Amino acid sequence: MTVEDVKRTDTGKALMLANEAVVRGALEADVKIVAFYPGSPTSEILDTFGEVMDHFGDYKMHISANEKVALETVAGASLAGQRSFTSMKSVGMNVASDSMYSIAYTGLNAGCVCLIADDPYAHSSQSEQDGRYFGETAYVPMLEPSTAQEALDMTKRAFEVSEKHKTLVIIRTTTRVNHQRGMVQLSEFSRTPFKKNSWQDVKAQYFTVGSVARAHKAKLLEKTAAIKSDFEKSEFNYVVPGSGKVGILTSGVCFLHTKEALQNLGVELPIFKLGTLFPLPEKKLSEFLKSLSTLIVVEELTPYLETHITAIAKTINPSLHIVGKRSGHFSEMLEYNIPIVEKVLAEVLDKKISLDYDAVLAKAEKLKDILHERPPIFCPGCPHRGTLWAFRQALQQLRIRNNIVFNNDIGCYSMAFLPPNEFSDSMLAMGASLGISAGMEMALDDKIIAMVGDSTLYHAALPGIVNLIHHNSNVTLFVLDNSVTAMTGQQFNPNSEFNAGGHPARKINMEKMFEALGADKITIIDPYETRDCIGPIKEAIEADGFSVIIARRECALYGDRLKKKAGEKIIPSENVKETCREIYACVKEFYCPAIVVDESDHKMTIQQDLCDGCLKCRQVCPVDAPRQMEVKK
Repeated sequence: MTVEDVKRTDTGKALMLANEAVVRGALEADVKIVAFYPGSPTSEILDTFGEVMDHFGDYKMHISANEKVALETVAGASLAGQRSFTSMKSVGMNVASDSMYSIAYTGLNAGCVCLIADDPYAHSSQSEQDGRYFGETAYVPMLEPSTAQEALDMTKRAFEVSEKHKTLVIIRTTTRVNHQRGMVQLSEFSRTPFKKNSWQDVKAQYFTVGSVARAHKAKLLEKTAAIKSDFEKSEFNYVVPGSGKVGILTSGVCFLHTKEALQNLGVELPIFKLGTLFPLPEKKLSEFLKSLSTLIVVEELTPYLETHITAIAKTINPSLHIVGKRSGHFSEMLEYNIPIVEKVLAEVLDKKISLDYDAVLAKAEKLKDILHERPPIFCPGCPHRGTLWAFRQALQQLRIRNNIVFNNDIGCYSMAFLPPNEFSDSMLAMGASLGISAGMEMALDDKIIAMVGDSTLYHAALPGIVNLIHHNSNVTLFVLDNSVTAMTGQQFNPNSEFNAGGHPARKINMEKMFEALGADKITIIDPYETRDCIGPIKEAIEADGFSVIIARRECALYGDRLKKKAGEKIIPSENVKETCREIYACVKEFYCPAIVVDESDHKMTIQQDLCDGCLKCRQVCPVDAPRQMEVKK
């Protein structure tokens, strides 16, 4: 990551990840309070703010329990007169939207910006959600960058729009924008010291209910009309010149795909590059549509732009032929790329594509036949591997093993449905395993088991847990306590001893919390003592009432970082070949990427560069062949 460039105060150029450019833009805007819950593809924004926090020392930061808390935190800061910022993935806005819609009604004070990132192709999400509708349905202005430079510029401008109109402003991105790198022009900036305000100096009434809500709605419509007028003049909406009666409307990363596809075809068509998704600059769009016979709408996911442009064209240019998703040219699935866009353009323009993309893809698919399948697996030393192995052994020994339902949740442990574990009856959304379990416990005779990580526990699982305990439910809950939010990059959470910037924080005492809530049985296991976990897991599952199994061992990557920081050596394990009997339990049952078969003698060997010395493989091996390496002095 290029955090050193984020810290610069000169006016030069820098190569930045778009997520880093967002941070730079917020810093140039003199943001004072930021709050986040991690989630790809926005995690680098949180990480970058955390890394430069002490360097600047003039803003405050929270790593919040969930996205709703993060949005409410920055909204509270804005009400108190401090510029504030948060970011989240689009499914995170599902969690935060309850407050977001009310914030839109009440309005805000100082600049408040929220970035939400969609994930076409569902690279790291449960669904291909289209977050563009949040802006429209909440009457909240929404911007969409295409490049790292625009990510920086739009972040700065978003604060200005927010303060001028006293509203939350949303910046919408997609994975390919968040994770692209590009040159950005830095602006010279001078940040001001952090200074708390007095509520008497900034206070106003911020509530919405009944007649007050109706009054807010009227003002909200007036505000939207004013923002729409501003967006008609926005520099983020512009036309790339071209010739002919065929034009293109696009935004975000699809603008970049479109430009390259046209270049490949050797064609120059007029392109309306849209940067303000809501409110749309209808007058400017109307001017663009007037002289066209055909408009090609290039946008990922739902036909958001296509729907609106069709309505505008009905009055301005009724005979306009619109090519998009409804015409069958583009799909509402997955993310777009240059071949997808170029094929449609070539078809509409009756041109030959620059490359036989189908033949290239067919050749690539054929090459896959010689490759071994490589499903995702846990990192070397991951405690979840030991927990799930012990869980699997316990299930095999339980007399009720065929009458168990396992509801999984969102985290690294989501991979429980893959080999070698291959169990998960449901996995919907963060914390949903508890609510699902409540319904199943009433509807089924089977034993219901749920699993969450420590971050998910505090993010969304607590209401479901309270509900189960209150209703005397017979459910067993696994909590995988690995000290950090590992899946998104080891960010801290309420179960960590640190918070933003690595500053000390108060760690929540998990077992005391469960005790206070009234859990019937609380069991703590160490996943590295894998064999010893089997018995306690069986007892907890067979117990009546609400039982909790806390599998406690830090994330291996996080633990290794702590050891290196403390100057400790990470001593890997080795397989004693004289002891090894080629039983292959460590491979068949454990799937540790550090363990491979030595083709010279068909015995196990442990790759020293991957192994972190957890020795869980010894727990699995029937003959105890693995051992810790001897360190030469």
